[in-house]
This record gives sequence, C-alpha cells and structure tokens, in this order.
Amino acid sequence: MEDQLKQEIASRRTFAIISHPDAGKTTMTEKLLYFGGAIRDAGTVKGKKSGKFATSDWMEIEKQRGISVTSSVLQFDFDGKRVNILDTPGHEDFSEDTYRTLMAVDSAVMMIDSAKGIEPQTIKLFKVCRMRGIPIFTFINKLDRQGREPLELMEELEEVLGIESYAMNWPIGMGKEFMGIYDRHNRRVELARTEGAGRFLEVGEDGDLSTSHPMQDSSYFQQALEDVMLLDEAGNDFDEERVLRGELTPVFFGSALTNFGVQTFLETYLQFAPSPQPRNMADGGSVSPYDDEFTGFIFKIQANMNPAHRDRIAFVRIVSGEFDRGMQVTVPRIPKTFKVSQSTQFLADDRETVNMAVAGDIIGLYDTGNYQIGDTITGGKGNFAFEPLPQFTPELFVKVSPKNVMKSKHFHKGILQLVQEGAIQYYKTLHTEEVILGAVGQLQFEVFEHRMKNEYNSEVIMQHIGQKVARWIENEGDVKESMTGPRAMLVKDRYGNLVFLFENDFALRWFQDKHPDIRLYSLL
Repeated sequence: MEDQLKQEIASRRTFAIISHPDAGKTTMTEKLLYFGGAIRDAGTVKGKKSGKFATSDWMEIEKQRGISVTSSVLQFDFDGKRVNILDTPGHEDFSEDTYRTLMAVDSAVMMIDSAKGIEPQTIKLFKVCRMRGIPIFTFINKLDRQGREPLELMEELEEVLGIESYAMNWPIGMGKEFMGIYDRHNRRVELARTEGAGRFLEVGEDGDLSTSHPMQDSSYFQQALEDVMLLDEAGNDFDEERVLRGELTPVFFGSALTNFGVQTFLETYLQFAPSPQPRNMADGGSVSPYDDEFTGFIFKIQANMNPAHRDRIAFVRIVSGEFDRGMQVTVPRIPKTFKVSQSTQFLADDRETVNMAVAGDIIGLYDTGNYQIGDTITGGKGNFAFEPLPQFTPELFVKVSPKNVMKSKHFHKGILQLVQEGAIQYYKTLHTEEVILGAVGQLQFEVFEHRMKNEYNSEVIMQHIGQKVARWIENEGDVKESMTGPRAMLVKDRYGNLVFLFENDFALRWFQDKHPDIRLYSLL
C-alpha cells in the first residue's frame, strides 16, 4: 500500500457519542461540527418553538419531539484529522440501532449529565463498548447548571461502570458560579464567558496560576486547586496504553450548550483516540485497515432520507483499503457483484457524492434491495464474512394491517422497507399469514406508524398483543403444530425460520418441561 494512502487511513477518527436521553449528546455533535467548519450555526435539539432544529436530526418525528431516533453520520476535518461522528439514537427504545452503530466505530464518547450522574441507558451502552474493548472518553456536561460534586461523579463513574478514570480537567465552580476549568493536561486554566487570547491562563510548576488574576481570591478556585492536588497525589495516573485498551477513561468537564470546554475536548480527544482498527472475521482471523483490498460491512439501512426520491441508503463502514466510485463490489452472502456508481457521504440530510473514501470512513451506497444489515462487502473475490452484528430478541408485539385494503401494495412495500432497516422485526402467522411486528420498545411502533402514514401513504391498524417471550428453534424438523396453543404461538420470521411466541416465562418453562427435546434459543 502506498504511503499517501496509509497516511489517509491513519488520519481517520471514527467514534460514536453515547448517553442517556437528554444528556446533551446531539448538542455536543452540533458543536463539534461547528468547530470542524461543517456548519455555521449550531442549533439545539429543543429548538421546537423557534423552528430551529438540530442539524443532525433530519426525520420529521425527531424535529417534533426533540429526540434522535436514527443514527446520523457526520463528517468533518479538524487539526489534520478526518473525523467521522455517528450520532446514535438517545431513546432507549432504539438501543438495537445504537448497538449496531457501536460495531462500526473505533472509540466512543460517553456524555454524562452533571446533575443526574450515570443513568440506565448509559450503563447499557457502556457495557457494549466494554464488550468490544473500545476506548471510552467521558464528557461530563451541563456545568453551566448546578450539579453534583465532581469528586462524587468521578467516584460513581468508577463504582457503577467499573472503569478507572483520569480527570483531564477540573471545574472551577458550577452553575451561576461556574468560572472555568483547570486544564490538567494542557497545564492552563480556561476561563468561562471569556473570548479571545485572554481565555487561557498558564499554570506554573506549583500548580497555581503563573501570573496573578482576580480569580485566585475566589473560594471556588481554591477548592479546585485542592481537588487537583488530591487527584495528583491519590488519583490514577494517565496511561495512553490503558486508554486504548478501554481500561481507563479520560474525563473532561464542560458545557456543550454554552460551547465551553468542547474545543479543548476535541483537540485532546483527537490526540489520543485510535486510528482505524482491524476487524474480526466470522471464522477467525482479522482484516487490517492497511490491507490493499477494499472491504467493509453494512451496519445500517435507512429508507427515505430524501422523501422526494423514495431512496434507500446502506451505510457502510470501510474496514480496509480504498473505495473508488464506479468500482465493482461483491456481497459474498448472495454472492453477487455490483458496480457502485452512486455513493454518498453525509451531514444529516445534506449529502454529497463521494468519489474516494478509505478505511475508517462511513459511506452510503444507494440500495435497490440487494443489501442486508450485517452484509460483508469486498472489492475483490473475497469469500468471507466479518463477525455478525448483534440482533435483539424483541419483547413487544403488535398485529398490523392496512386501514384501507385498496392500499395494501403501499402497506406491504412500506413494511418491507422499514423492516429491512432493522428497527422492527417481522413475523407472519403460519396459516392466516397475518403480519406481526416485534420491537424492543414502544416508541419504535409509534415511529413505524408515523412513517407508514407520511412516507408510504398507508395508514395502519395496530392491535397490541403485549409482551411475549420469543424463542427460535435449533431443531425445527422436530416441531409439531400440536405443540402450539393460546400460550405458545408459532410464527415465521422474515427469513422463514420458525419462532415460538410464549405468553410469559412460565409458559416457556412449561413448554420446555413438556418438550425437553425441542432446543430453543434467543437472540441478544
């Protein structure tokens, strides 16, 4: 591989921002894009009344509710690096989409609300990052409001998540008394509500300011100095190797809303975050980003990003080599080879044709129905698959039918496309072929109903059949219809596999006791 291409790959930084809803994740994404020069004006997610919406939220329902329900892919250049951010859904009902997105990144930025601390969704997403061993950088947000004591937050981080932490900076006051941050890493103080050259004050060898400043008389500054001395003596040491192994998280304090501490965070993050990493193959071994052959995998499919054109985009994480528009790519699962003439990169719903991309980048390929989530793509004759993406066992189920039978064509087309996006799962009853949808959370059904009406002109009737325990069957040939009943419904999934939907855990245990020879299994 030529040196210039190696340098291109080494300059990539691809990460996801993870958090509990409302911790400021999309606001942070906006500010990062602002620093990268990708947008001129960072809107906040909650700008519903002003009509000013976050740039990274593109779906109509996101603008109405002020939440992110899809993963946006955003790219910009900063400080000699090409940055790919994946802004994941914040709402817990969309954790399946988020989990798949985390398979496509090399590191994660975890955002924590300084008043609320670590919340349930943060814990779930953190565990996925730990499972993959990816580096995690922590940003404790909303210092412009009253929050919990910084030392208490650091302690909670280590106790609840079981990861060691190192404070890269430390807050001086908070809320109305928030004066700035003591930057341990860069040995300086960054003043809040101050612009220009006077924003930074140097720190001397003794840890105090090099030149006198009125701030030194403040009790908040003295408290910060004491805390920093305590961290220096009793806290963890900074160790870049441990950061890259996901054993130590660098912690930054700031406020995404007021744009304080974000640039310092971005500069430091890019210094320590990993460049593109190898990816494991399903049957062992791994593919290096510096391998000559182009390879990648599809982690997301999105229909109707442009409602005027009814398009479908397959999001590809490039694992190795170089992508060139017009090249032939092979999908070993089918196996088929296609010429890729339409490819794109994103800033929310803004996109531009991409002619060349390298390992670490995320690109969109226009899809006419050939791709599936989890597909491996190669630029040669490679006949292998990357390790599979996680799939979830749904917990909530609805029967769904078209309100207007005359529009059943729209109904079936819409369902097919939205199911292929992976947010909802599709089942059919054995003989009557009624459509049943499964999801991890209730909001997914609401989004499905909204999109069917607005994107496919198909109003639907949804009949809730409640929570079920879904189990797939290893030895399908041994299943008899006499095993079914009101508490054990037998259906087929979209791939034609048999699935039992049990009324509850008791019904599942009763079935296993009665039919011990039937081997059942669940997804994640």
